[in-house]
Amino acid sequence: MYSVTPVNHSFDEAIKSRIHHKTKLRGSLGKLEEVALKLARIQFKSPDDKLAIKKPVMLVFAADHGVADFGVSVGNSALTAEMIENFVKGGAAINVFCRQNGLALEVIDCGTRHPLSLPQVINQRLGDATKPIHLEEAMSIETVFEGFKKAKELVKHHIYNGSNMLAVGEIGIGNTTSASAVMAALTGITVAECTGRGSGIDEDSLKEKRMIVERALQLHYANLTDPVRTLACLGGFEIVQMTGAMLAAAEFGVPVVVDGFTSSVAALAAVKLAPGVREYLIFAHQSAVYGHKQLLGRLDAHPMLHLNLRLGEGSGAALAMPLLHSAVNFYNEMAAVDGSDAGYGCNCSDK
Repeated sequence: MYSVTPVNHSFDEAIKSRIHHKTKLRGSLGKLEEVALKLARIQFKSPDDKLAIKKPVMLVFAADHGVADFGVSVGNSALTAEMIENFVKGGAAINVFCRQNGLALEVIDCGTRHPLSLPQVINQRLGDATKPIHLEEAMSIETVFEGFKKAKELVKHHIYNGSNMLAVGEIGIGNTTSASAVMAALTGITVAECTGRGSGIDEDSLKEKRMIVERALQLHYANLTDPVRTLACLGGFEIVQMTGAMLAAAEFGVPVVVDGFTSSVAALAAVKLAPGVREYLIFAHQSAVYGHKQLLGRLDAHPMLHLNLRLGEGSGAALAMPLLHSAVNFYNEMAAVDGSDAGYGCNCSDK
């Protein structure tokens, strides 16, 4: 159903040899060497190719959650609209980091309660908000597939316009509740280990949040048989579209930089649907959100940064971009011990 071509491992030895024979100690550039190898596997048609990052785009998916009405967050759904408005005005952290690091920024309304009719916001709405997951299914299975379709069209648009790297982030009040439920359902990890304070709720609210996740899992237990049904029962409109975006990017052979906890839950769903997606994912950071470390472990992910972030918005993915450029540049430009690589030009500013 999801056609993901495996990455190319046929040049691994040549790529590794080139990395190891740079004028440095073997392995001394750590994760940058791992990233260079990953990108080469995705991009190379020949072992003599150069790496390139072209027209990178940050996609921030926004949605509201019915469960937000039940005390699982310090804010309410009106805050989602305020955040989107700030993005449009250019005043949010993600705006700052995208400007700093050469990322185009797009905000996608996947289903907010207070939609803004602004040309800068892409309308991919699946509804006004999901249903409360502990009382009924968040959405229909048909809505999940509609979200996948919309996300694929968006990804295809950017790839056809020359982008060869995407990053994903999200905003939405209540989304860590939904994400925790999806994580628990797809991994079998206990609710207590998947569910944390999210936006910074107090101890009583945390207990209620975990009870809500437990109730949701119990209510939908019989239907949590595959990732699509799990997303329908427990997911969010933005989680669905991030999942669809990762599936589509992998299908087109383009890497995705994954932000924090909620984005990583979408990554988990995408990998469960198509295991080949995993080789196209670059995990930006381990956030301070409770459960993210365990989730990254299940994905066998070794993130680039550990900054105790818990903002969302794609902020960690944007902050990882300079390191991705550095991985590209050292591979292309750094001299080899015999001098053969000296003089390669930088390919990472082609936007």
